[in-house]
Amino acid sequence: MITKEALHKKTPQEITALLYEACLDNLDEAKLAIQSKNYTEANSKLQKASDIIHRLGAGINYEAGIVADQLDTVYNYIADKIIEANYKKDPALIDEAASHLSGISTAWMEAMKYSEDKKPERIKQQTAAYEKNAMYTD
Repeated sequence: MITKEALHKKTPQEITALLYEACLDNLDEAKLAIQSKNYTEANSKLQKASDIIHRLGAGINYEAGIVADQLDTVYNYIADKIIEANYKKDPALIDEAASHLSGISTAWMEAMKYSEDKKPERIKQQTAAYEKNAMYTD
């Protein structure tokens, strides 16, 4: 469990990754609860997963264009599958929602890794561009 203090030190990108992880964990736990016929626990875990999806959707930056709109559509689809899974207590619907979310999560983690790997090079390029511009303005 992450403390509030540790959470405040996370970047928005890291918080998004944690939300993906928490949602997937809740979906897994809900599936296990359904399989053991603990429907109260399954309901609780599916509601938590649904809340996380709604929070992720609320955090979309729509200025990013069509990708943001498409991500919103996928989040809505996942949310619908979670609600349906909760109503029907159907592990296959949980698997479907988790599969889509897992793909997004994997892509998110790769993008974060790529961003970190490229950061020093990007900073060097920006510094060089600044220095070049500074030389011509004097």
